[in-house]
Amino acid sequence: MATIETTLGTIEYRTAGPDHSEKPPVLFIHGALVDAELWRKPAELLAAQGYRCYLPTLPLGSHRIPMKPDAELSPTTIAGLIRELIVGLDLHDATLVGNDTGGALCQFTIDAHPEHVGRLVLTNCDAFDTFPPFPFDVIFKLLKLPGVLKPSMKLMKFQALRHSPLGFGLLANDPDPDPTASWVAPAQESAEIRRDITRLFANIKPAELDAVTRRLGSFDKPVTLVWGMADKSFKPELGRRLAAQFPNATFTEVPGARTFVSLDNPDAVADAVVQISAPASSST
Repeated sequence: MATIETTLGTIEYRTAGPDHSEKPPVLFIHGALVDAELWRKPAELLAAQGYRCYLPTLPLGSHRIPMKPDAELSPTTIAGLIRELIVGLDLHDATLVGNDTGGALCQFTIDAHPEHVGRLVLTNCDAFDTFPPFPFDVIFKLLKLPGVLKPSMKLMKFQALRHSPLGFGLLANDPDPDPTASWVAPAQESAEIRRDITRLFANIKPAELDAVTRRLGSFDKPVTLVWGMADKSFKPELGRRLAAQFPNATFTEVPGARTFVSLDNPDAVADAVVQISAPASSST
């Protein structure tokens, strides 16, 4: 896996697809307590069609390289990190793709750095003051309490709990136990990773995302929302309300998919990227 140095620390990332492509590059942004593996299937589908894809593992709890000891971790600073990735990897006219907490981070990114993003694809994600949604808002508050995070993550070694509604059970249909185990392993094993999680969770504030989401009307580039209609956390009404904030957005229903649309229906995500990128690809 490749790495890139940023102001927050060292970021690992994967790539898929040809080194040189006339199609717009695709940058995938995952959410909290998962890593780049979330996007592997749609990235492989896009790579087979000639797209160059970048899959970073961001410092959201499943990263394996701790951030700098003095790094401030917040949605705003991670939006700045995404901008650093776009610039550092030399991604021009990039398609930004986000899910879950990563979808919120995409909103912070286009709010602060719209010039670095060519178009946006969002799957089920936080928006307005849903940051995070129930029941994860309660879980995040508990994990902020002293002495709670370490034993809670240790318990996640048990698949039954890890795939329950308190873990990944609400987020995907029949999740694969190997990736979910790898997602919780860094926090189980590393005090520095738990430090990063604590810092991030302390700075997740619904009012800040609400203000950002309500400013999205200024982003007039193409936007597509690819929404899992079986999601009990990020419900379809939230997705439609989010789509309405943009002046140039489409809303695509994905029947039967939950939050992790990229796992439940990777073709839907890949198809959305191809469709939204088509005008740019045909003009090159």
